[in-house]
Amino acid sequence: MASRLSLRQFSAQRLRSVPRVPRAICCRTFTTSKGSENARSASGLIQGLQKGPALRNGFSRVNVIPISNYQVRTYADTVVKVPQMAESITEGTLKQFSKQVGDYVERDEEIATIETDKIDVSVNAPESGVIKELLVNEEDTVTVGQDLVKLEAGGTPEKKSEEATEKPKEPASTGSEAEKPKEPESAPSSSAPEKSTSSTKAPQAETSKPTQEVASKSRPTEEAKPALGNREERRVKMNRMRLRIAERLKQSQNTAASLTTFNEVDMSSLMEFRKLYKDEILKKTGVKLGFMSAFSRACVLAMKDVPAVNASIEGPNGGDTIVYRDYVDISVAVATEKGLVTPVVRNAETMDLVGIEKSIADLGKKARDNKLTIEDMAGGTFTISNGGVFGSLMGTPIINLPQTAVLGLHAIKDKPVAIGGKVEIRPMMYLALTYDHRLLDGREAVTFLVKVKEYIEDPRRMLLG
Repeated sequence: MASRLSLRQFSAQRLRSVPRVPRAICCRTFTTSKGSENARSASGLIQGLQKGPALRNGFSRVNVIPISNYQVRTYADTVVKVPQMAESITEGTLKQFSKQVGDYVERDEEIATIETDKIDVSVNAPESGVIKELLVNEEDTVTVGQDLVKLEAGGTPEKKSEEATEKPKEPASTGSEAEKPKEPESAPSSSAPEKSTSSTKAPQAETSKPTQEVASKSRPTEEAKPALGNREERRVKMNRMRLRIAERLKQSQNTAASLTTFNEVDMSSLMEFRKLYKDEILKKTGVKLGFMSAFSRACVLAMKDVPAVNASIEGPNGGDTIVYRDYVDISVAVATEKGLVTPVVRNAETMDLVGIEKSIADLGKKARDNKLTIEDMAGGTFTISNGGVFGSLMGTPIINLPQTAVLGLHAIKDKPVAIGGKVEIRPMMYLALTYDHRLLDGREAVTFLVKVKEYIEDPRRMLLG
């Protein structure tokens, strides 16, 4: 805002009444007021008046002249730090900066992404401003509370918008100017297009010569080299999620006494059930009815007969205590670009098929969009992994510690099956249950898998469960 200071308002007697201070302070009082043309002109005027013998003593006494309507706006720097991620996560890898130095950011806009063992954490701007300095580099390891970005609060994105609007105008103006002379040239005679075609053909002939020369020079060298395959190697550092997955899987193999039991299930009844009601459910609830909800519900009901499947071993030195649970939190394995994640459907025992299917769909979408949180993945008492969507015919899943068992689903294949003394073609699926033999015996594991098979082959049993 402009200064309303007028030097004529101050008499010589009034100036003499002001305490004497060094002249450097007097000059600094005016010259630091960068926001006003009047303030700068006043500074120059005072410096000129100080040269006169009459007013030199008077102006040397000036310390601070009260200016009621003049304000100097300053912007403080804000340091953006690594946010709190979770109790068990204290560090991560700075994967990328979404903004660079000089970029304007809005409040709560994403500045950077930090990759952790489980999820990607976004760093958002605490307030609007301009990026002044990046304090770390990409791929650096950062800890909670560490300084990341220096942000100058305030500022406006006007410069960027002006540049963005100016750039498209230039080619548009040049294009219109180039099109103007073409209009009169097309009218006179047919000689004009002949010239244009000849002029367009000339550079093509010129450019073809060097390419032919390069091709002719490269032929003898290519013919001299033996025709071998590509033997290049690329070394890529494992991301934190992949490292954590490898660590957990190896820990599971070293800790649990893993054993896998198989069974085969006829999917005819479940497929018919889904065919009858999927359109109605989609129209009424907006949920696509799949097979995961049916297997989840079947597992919940089977756990009532075999509760140890939902239990876990905890305690020091490998565990000495069995923890039984009355709730069922099902971890659903979801494959992403960065690795396998297992978001959790909580309290699945209280949900029906539609509720379970909706929860699985929501978690799957968040996983694909890279928006899973620590809360979405924490816990889990039982895991279901559906490798059949990728065409897997059979496999042995690995237990997700501290859980006790994991159910593996596989591809549905039409096979000849003996039904009532006759051979029929039925859609069959292999089921694989990997369990921790320290807690589950073979009888209990097989009983659980047979119960799941019975519920899937006759979905009406789920209503009785």
